[in-house]
Amino acid sequence: MGKHYPRLRWIALNHQIPPKFFTKKIKITGDFLFKNLAAVIAASAIVILIITGYVLTTDSVPVIERFGTDFFFGTAWNPVEGREVFGALPYVLGTLVTSGIALLIGVPLSLGIAIFLVEMAPRSLRVPISYLVELLAAVPSVIYGLWGLFIFRFWILNYIEIPLSTYLGWIPIFSGTPFGLDLFTAGCILAIMIIPTVASISKEVISAVPNSIREGAYSIGATKWEVIRHWVISYGRSGIFGAVILGLGRAVGETMAVSMLIGNATGPAAMPTSLFQPGQTMASLIANGFLEATGELEVAAYVGVGLILLIMSLLINVGAHIMVTKVLKVKGGAVE
Repeated sequence: MGKHYPRLRWIALNHQIPPKFFTKKIKITGDFLFKNLAAVIAASAIVILIITGYVLTTDSVPVIERFGTDFFFGTAWNPVEGREVFGALPYVLGTLVTSGIALLIGVPLSLGIAIFLVEMAPRSLRVPISYLVELLAAVPSVIYGLWGLFIFRFWILNYIEIPLSTYLGWIPIFSGTPFGLDLFTAGCILAIMIIPTVASISKEVISAVPNSIREGAYSIGATKWEVIRHWVISYGRSGIFGAVILGLGRAVGETMAVSMLIGNATGPAAMPTSLFQPGQTMASLIANGFLEATGELEVAAYVGVGLILLIMSLLINVGAHIMVTKVLKVKGGAVE
């Protein structure tokens, strides 16, 4: 009938056939409204991401045009008018170092908590400890920062940094004179902050492992350790990896607690050549300096650092998706 549509339209115009003859009547129902509302809400996330990326890109154009690749790989940061020089490399590396320390310390602790709560703890301990772990996620970051500034950093200084510097100071990453406000302390506080997220999600993932897998492993003589290591963790590895990525996202974007404990060095002094030296992350740099920025080029430099942080976050998420779907080979919730 489609090829005769022009002729039918001519007949309609000349013989007064009602227009509804050619229109598809849309029945508005609750399911129709819900479907379209859900689609709009889902699309809003994409719109927000596009708008954020566009604003950061356009507002950082002046500093990128002025310094080019030196902005991404330079180490100087001088906002003095007439002698402006901006390089973001120390803060990118500072973000990676503190996040790496957080994962190295926080992920094993989180997995230990999750495994204990699901596989070993009696119910009398499982419920209160689970509530306590989840409660830690609700503590504001500024509280972690204050606790770290007045209490935690002295523990780190006296029992970890000074001994490491004394006996292993010949190793570059442990060199220098520690004083508690440095990359290592900031990484340790980040490790504490990501534990609730990683532990809670890992606990739910391990709890979702079917009991039939455990029973099958026990039936062939496996010990509890072997069951946990070879069957439970292997079955839930994709979910555990997702929990780690969420913890990494928290560590990369954390601002207040890191700003209070990292020492806030700028320029070449912020290059992370040792764990026991002050530095800055991209988030702490923006938080500490953006409101005081005056010149257009300086504002563009801080926005450019924000653009780098956004790109890094996107790369982490894309890399995590590739790991789950290609390396771990997870499709539809199953591990191949």
